[in-house]
Amino acid sequence: MAGSTFGKILKLTTWGESHGPALGVVLDGCPAGIEIDEEYIQSFLDRRKPGQSDFSTKRNESDRVDILSGVFEGKTTGAPISMMIRNETQISRDYSNIASVYRPGHADYTFDEKYGFRDYRGGGRSSGRETAARVAAGAIAIKLLSELGVSFTTYVESVGDICIDPARFDREEIFKNKLYMPDKEAAEKASEYLRGLAADKDSSGATVKCIISGVPAGLGDPVFDKLDARLAMAVMSIGAVKAFEVGNGKVASKLKGSENNDEFYNDNGVVRKRSNNSGGILGGISDGSDIILTASFKPTPSIYKEQHTVNKAHEDVAIEIKGRHDPIIAPRAVVVVEAMSALVIADALLMNCTSRMDNIIKFYKD
Repeated sequence: MAGSTFGKILKLTTWGESHGPALGVVLDGCPAGIEIDEEYIQSFLDRRKPGQSDFSTKRNESDRVDILSGVFEGKTTGAPISMMIRNETQISRDYSNIASVYRPGHADYTFDEKYGFRDYRGGGRSSGRETAARVAAGAIAIKLLSELGVSFTTYVESVGDICIDPARFDREEIFKNKLYMPDKEAAEKASEYLRGLAADKDSSGATVKCIISGVPAGLGDPVFDKLDARLAMAVMSIGAVKAFEVGNGKVASKLKGSENNDEFYNDNGVVRKRSNNSGGILGGISDGSDIILTASFKPTPSIYKEQHTVNKAHEDVAIEIKGRHDPIIAPRAVVVVEAMSALVIADALLMNCTSRMDNIIKFYKD
């Protein structure tokens, strides 16, 4: 199976299945000397792990991470960093009724068409559980970036048609509610909405916003490796993401050039913008402003209502999905969006070291 590796210099390869013994990641190309320990990485995995609230799956995994290589005496060594997360409470019998049936909204049919075989236990490689490995690697990228002053503010912006009010934005509120919304009033409305959906055996879509501050101008390349294109690939690779936007996104298509352009000005010798409709990226290259990303997640496809589908014999059948599933994906995916974005920015920083000859001379001669 191809396609499990991502990155140019900072490369991650994830492995494992939802109902296998374990899953994990190998992160190669990480500079030596970054202070890392398992508890730091665990703090990110705890944001993603299941069983945190009424709005996440009841699968009770500790998601404890073991660092197997690449870290010695609390610092990265420059060698590949291998990390493993054991699966502890998988209940594969919950999926026996769909072994030969294609679940609506899932990758069952497409896996069968591509490979002639699929791991039906929780979705195998297409399960959202695979993202735990990405978060472990992303935590290291975030630590690397923090040493350069790059920071992240990531949250759920909307649940269904309930959206936060920018006038009530409270960064500290993000970690005070289980929906990771920076607006207490919106979070309460969304919670009530989700409880109603759960009672009706249904699920909801949502959007996640990621604001990356402190990114220097000049990251990314102007053709196929545009920074926004790499970020889009990273975020769209997260299961259930169906749309990706930078800055104004699709709103820009409704504006005039005079409304959408960000005017520059000189701020004591520093070039700045009066607005940030571009979302911090121009021509595929970071412009020094906050990078603003939005990911749209579809509703969880595993719902408990009876649905109509077909089986492997292409016979029309009805199905009622069992197992333990999130009624909404986005809250647990907030840290996944953050992790994948961090991996792209860190990789772009490393690639940018060789973009100018004066940088190379400074490194080797100064």
